[in-house]
Amino acid sequence: MNMVKYLFSIFFILNFFCLHAQKFEELAQTPPMGWNSWNKFKCDVSETLIRETADAMVASGMRDAGYQYIVIDDCWQIDRDKNGKIVPDPERFPSGIKALADYIHSKGLKFGIYSCAGTLTCEKRPGSHGKELMDAKTYADWGVDYLKYDWCFTDGLKAQEAYTTMSKAIKKAGRPMVFSICEWGLSEPWTWAKNVGHLWRTTYDIRDWYDGEIDGNFLGWSKILDKQVGLEKYSGPGHWNDPDMLEVGNGRQTNTEYIAHFSFWALLNAPLMAGNDLRSMDRETIKILTNKEVIAVNQDKLGKQGYKIHDDGDKELWLKELDNGDYSIILFNRSSENQHISAHWEMINPQFTSSTFMVRDLWEHEDLGEFKFGFTALVPSHGVKMIRITPKDKNKLVVD
Repeated sequence: MNMVKYLFSIFFILNFFCLHAQKFEELAQTPPMGWNSWNKFKCDVSETLIRETADAMVASGMRDAGYQYIVIDDCWQIDRDKNGKIVPDPERFPSGIKALADYIHSKGLKFGIYSCAGTLTCEKRPGSHGKELMDAKTYADWGVDYLKYDWCFTDGLKAQEAYTTMSKAIKKAGRPMVFSICEWGLSEPWTWAKNVGHLWRTTYDIRDWYDGEIDGNFLGWSKILDKQVGLEKYSGPGHWNDPDMLEVGNGRQTNTEYIAHFSFWALLNAPLMAGNDLRSMDRETIKILTNKEVIAVNQDKLGKQGYKIHDDGDKELWLKELDNGDYSIILFNRSSENQHISAHWEMINPQFTSSTFMVRDLWEHEDLGEFKFGFTALVPSHGVKMIRITPKDKNKLVVD
């Protein structure tokens, strides 16, 4: 009888962990969408800010457009107690993290938090090294749905081992969480992280610039874009390349540049994590962040990352295949002058030379008509023309 009870217990435990591991694997079947505090607020985070941001995500229409996660980045934590449990800053988060998570959930949203694989976080708050399971269980108890895990103060650690340790801790803690690997691409996580996390950073941090790079550590989005070439084969449902958070609405770029930035992050299957102040957005910023036709490209269930198909100096073409047989194309103008850019259908597939596609402008929300052979548009400086093309007769379209 005791042996029967023992075997039953073993079966129950194994089944429990398999169930939660399966749920972990089922997360992020499309790129996560949400908001993160870092780009705009750095360490100036608080319970009030997070609550107000959740309110603004609902009121602005972002939640209805698909945004789900409200993520606190670094500086929410201040110490560990005598038992080693992580302690939130009591002045900035007087109600505690669980109460804050409950508030986020009451808005129909999901709650995310930040930690680091090292002994300290990047802002020298307590890291999770050596406390992975304790922290994962704490986050589970608080109702955390998303963990961003950074890579500061990690001397002597190996990225794959450190992130695998936390991945296992999350699964053991019993609450499925999206696991965001923020290792900056140093160990090429796209080659090993598919079964460890749901997304992984491919570069150092983004800054609110169209172009520019400082010592390789801070990059404008067009520099980050260049570093995504060739990574498309590693991306797919449940495991995404992450070129870092959005800078749309933070004020240092033109709306033309922000539209291009958002367009590319959609085409790249990047997580769409807004990084601006949602409480004070102007109409143009809301319009960019809630463009449902562009978001649909990002959230397409086929999950194939877009990639560059043509580069003519300042003129580029990028392509993303969609689930229903459509394609999305970005015509990108890097020059300082407006330029006419052409997309020939044979660039998609040599057999499309004489094909006819119906073309829709995803920013003007306008059907442009039927085009045989290709499509040409005047594209503004540092801007894009983003289109969705549909074969006129899909039954006759030949694709290898």
